[in-house]
Amino acid sequence: MLQEYRNEPFTDFSQPANREAMTRALALVESQLGQSYPLVIGKEKIMTEEKLVSINPGNKDQVVGYVAKANLELAEKAIKTAEETFSTWSQVDPAVRARYLFKAAAEMRRRKHEFSAWLVYEVGKNWAEADADTAEAIDFMEFYGREMLRLAEPQPLTRIPGEDNELYYIPLGVGVIIPPWNFPLAILVGMTTAAIVSGNTVVLKPASASPVIAAKFVELMESVGLPPGVINFLPGSGGAIGDFLVDHPRTRFISFTGSMEVGLRIYERAAKLAPGQIWLKRVVAEMGGKDAIIVDKEADLEAAVEGIVASAFGFQGQKCSACSRAIIHQDVYDYVLEKVVEKAKQIKVGPPQDPGNFMGPVVDQKAYEKILEYMEIGKQEGRLMCGGGKAEGNGFYLQPTVFADVDPLARIAQEEIFGPVVAFIKARDFDHALEIANNTIYGLTGAVYSTNREHLEKARRHFHVGNLYFNRKCTGALVGVHPFGGFNMSGTDSKAGGRDYLLLFTQAKVVSEKL
Repeated sequence: MLQEYRNEPFTDFSQPANREAMTRALALVESQLGQSYPLVIGKEKIMTEEKLVSINPGNKDQVVGYVAKANLELAEKAIKTAEETFSTWSQVDPAVRARYLFKAAAEMRRRKHEFSAWLVYEVGKNWAEADADTAEAIDFMEFYGREMLRLAEPQPLTRIPGEDNELYYIPLGVGVIIPPWNFPLAILVGMTTAAIVSGNTVVLKPASASPVIAAKFVELMESVGLPPGVINFLPGSGGAIGDFLVDHPRTRFISFTGSMEVGLRIYERAAKLAPGQIWLKRVVAEMGGKDAIIVDKEADLEAAVEGIVASAFGFQGQKCSACSRAIIHQDVYDYVLEKVVEKAKQIKVGPPQDPGNFMGPVVDQKAYEKILEYMEIGKQEGRLMCGGGKAEGNGFYLQPTVFADVDPLARIAQEEIFGPVVAFIKARDFDHALEIANNTIYGLTGAVYSTNREHLEKARRHFHVGNLYFNRKCTGALVGVHPFGGFNMSGTDSKAGGRDYLLLFTQAKVVSEKL
């Protein structure tokens, strides 16, 4: 009998045995760096002349891997293969589809540190961040497998005499999965397995900065016996094949996590009817945020300081849920600012293979240059308290950066930076803090530190974000515990890891028979 869903525990690296296991995994992965990976279409594994080159962002001289790069001809082949496979996969019993996820989750759990080590090398996550990423990937498979079993059960309907009525959740068709690089295992696994356990087949186009960890997941699904053609692995640049996949008349849905600019482009293109298309394409999009932590004058200030530092600088601020605005009541502003700066200055930046380093590199040259530009903008828009530039090392290392006295309408208070930069904004009172917090085009996560129940209840009603946290950090959503997704330009509020999520990859069909 299937056990009740529980979140995968995080690894306690203070235990010597766990540290040794992770060290061995890092050595194993290092010995496998520089290998080549094919794209996978149905039963075929195809190497192309042109390849994506994955570089270790913490050591620019180190190649993580070479991954085959698809062109339009291969993209067409992948869509066609997915469509052909859909005719059989969609008819597989939901319980059988779920068992593939449970088997994959068990295998990933056995190789947990190995997958985490790939995250350390390919995207620069520290040990704890990598471990949490892998745990979340396991959680998604365990949770969505159980959700499919729930949706496959007889659904409650109002019964009437003389008729037999049933409601079924059936799959949509061929989906295009476009995951991000910042959670290149967890979000990729969640997006992909939600689609396939629902009975769909997919074309998976991984992020160009993290194709190797994606290839490792595809290998994992092959190892548990997933039929060929259910997941078609199609690495390639968005410019070369992205529009083609979105526009294709046989694409039924697009599941995307990434920037607002790309998300809006997908949303617009998916709305246009292509010749031969007989459905309205469904778009599931998560597009980032400009998240704020409010600190009231009545609050546990030490906890607030810890929450701001963890949310702003965890994984170098490269989370859509990261705290990039600290909105502080004027009565406690100077104290909180001083303590955050003090802690930020103590953060160790360096290679994430070393467990003593809290911050590793940002993901690539493009991100590195963009964040440095924002740091220069911040020096004009606020008072630089710490950081503000490059950190040492043969990688894309940046200093944790705090700007004070930032205007709520400043660029660094409005635009998503996606780096280790936090803007401090002074609020006159709690209502003013809420007004500032809501004054962006986004609405993903937010947090409030306060011991004033009236203020918390006001925030509950008026802080307009999809995930709101009281007296804790604004990052770290858990599958099944904190269904995740935001409002406004943060996306379609898809609530990944929640009981509504699989409905996005299915359609409801009612069958009525007169008795």
